[in-house]
Amino acid sequence: MKITRRQFVKGGMAAFTVTYAAPEVLTDVALAQGSTARNLVILYLSGGNDSLSMVVPYNDPNYYARRPTIGVPAGNVLQVGTDASRVALGLHPRLTGLKQIFDRGRLALIQRTGYPNQSRSHFLGTDIWSSADPSNPASNGWVGRYLDSLPSPVDALVGWNTTRDLPRVLQSNRVSVPAIPSPATYAFGSPNTGAEAVAERLAAQRINSHVPVDNPELAFVYSNAQAAMATLDRVATVASYNGTAAYPNTGLGQALRAVAGAMVRGIGTRVFYVTTGGFDTHSAQNPNQVNGSYYGLMATLNDALFAFYQDLTNQGLLGDTLVLSFSEFGRRISENGSNGTDHGAASVMLAMGGRVNGGLYGTAPNLSLDPSNPTLENNAGDVRFETDFRSVYARVIDSWLGADSRTILSGDFRNAGLTFI
Repeated sequence: MKITRRQFVKGGMAAFTVTYAAPEVLTDVALAQGSTARNLVILYLSGGNDSLSMVVPYNDPNYYARRPTIGVPAGNVLQVGTDASRVALGLHPRLTGLKQIFDRGRLALIQRTGYPNQSRSHFLGTDIWSSADPSNPASNGWVGRYLDSLPSPVDALVGWNTTRDLPRVLQSNRVSVPAIPSPATYAFGSPNTGAEAVAERLAAQRINSHVPVDNPELAFVYSNAQAAMATLDRVATVASYNGTAAYPNTGLGQALRAVAGAMVRGIGTRVFYVTTGGFDTHSAQNPNQVNGSYYGLMATLNDALFAFYQDLTNQGLLGDTLVLSFSEFGRRISENGSNGTDHGAASVMLAMGGRVNGGLYGTAPNLSLDPSNPTLENNAGDVRFETDFRSVYARVIDSWLGADSRTILSGDFRNAGLTFI
């Protein structure tokens, strides 16, 4: 009898008596076990990223008319060329590292990504992007469904969640990804030290080696505990990894350093989840001030990703790695009375890696206030989506993970124009 994760939580949790500083619930996580070890890093920009401050249509007079205070000056942007609609675009001036990656052809900017009738709610929006199912946002994550589709046996450490709580994007029916915010603190929890702690760990291993066939829920608990024990030593090897590039001392920087360490140490992890917050910029957005909130967000994003890119390049792992970012929504086009922007609709996604076909995908919106403007919605207040975000996922599933996106996404969202992978 197979026990699902939900059945375990309902009926088996009380039986789990071994204490870990690592998460309580650990089970085998599946990923493709092919000859090519490809890594996928999901990067969540929490709060609703303002795409018009990240990728600036600096020749559009409506941009500055609608953002007289927070518009990024044309002379400051890092020009990246024109898109298919001949709109000249530039990166935020703090994204100097990402500009280098773009110039090397390894960064793709996918404009106006979203879905019909986009939610402007943080929670619902995040669930929709994570589940890839606007009609049923409480369902499992798209990556979780992919994990569920894979055959056993798989390594217990194939997935790594760098946050403490399981994000919906990784939720599944039968597999789970361990939460490891810091490899240095992922250890067997014991009030003792030295020989006594070692003895307790050995005793726990012996206890959980018994698999009671007549009690499937308890067997499920014990097998998860065995998987947890098996991962401890491998994760410990990542704690000492410093990298070949200078990672910033930020949450995102340290998370990506751990991700790189897991890849370099070869501990078996293939899917990673990282996040960075602060993108809910309702007031004092200040994208042009060095100490401004959005300027700081771009600094955090740029410095961490550029260090990660340099490190993986030096280690020869960039070609086997894809970073894919998302945010729950974009921001409104016009600035508000607090020098910020409110919840909007479509935004921009980033794809970075050694096999990425970099460049500009999709078209920028026309920011005219004309209510009939087809690139805008909500009385020309918000950017209308052009590229369904599920088509981006479909490309990753089909061309990177080697699975069938039509099955994983319960529909055909393939887009022949999305050739970033």
